[in-house]
Amino acid sequence: MAEQLTASLRPTRSGVDPATLSEEKRVALRGSKPSYRSTVFVVSREHFEHLVADALDSLPPELGTAMDNVAVIVEDNSHSRRLLGLYEGIPLTQRGPESYAGVMPDRITLFQEEICSVCSTETEVIAQVQKTVVHEVAHHFGISDQRLEELGWA
Repeated sequence: MAEQLTASLRPTRSGVDPATLSEEKRVALRGSKPSYRSTVFVVSREHFEHLVADALDSLPPELGTAMDNVAVIVEDNSHSRRLLGLYEGIPLTQRGPESYAGVMPDRITLFQEEICSVCSTETEVIAQVQKTVVHEVAHHFGISDQRLEELGWA
């Protein structure tokens, strides 16, 4: 059962097809948004999705089985704000039989370019993906940004 749930939580493609960012796109990213690092570590979409899947697989089994009606996806960037990840939906703590019927799945989105823009090594990308997955999954369980900050996951 846990394997089925974990498999259903694997990220899906957002329809955008760049396997990797071109040098031109990396320069554009650094030029259009503030960057505090001189280098950006870039990974292919396929490899990034595997990192996300690995981060989901590393969650404690009890959390994986408790996650309900949530899709995890990867997109290039957040467009409007500089976000590494975003949870959209109704947290488990706010769901009720009358208030949670016939709704679309919650969404956890990880923004690949934003995550890579704050990393200069693959090790940093892996750690940032893990932290972002934990952060957004925590929102699915109703944990606030303030509490995540107190716990060191902000």
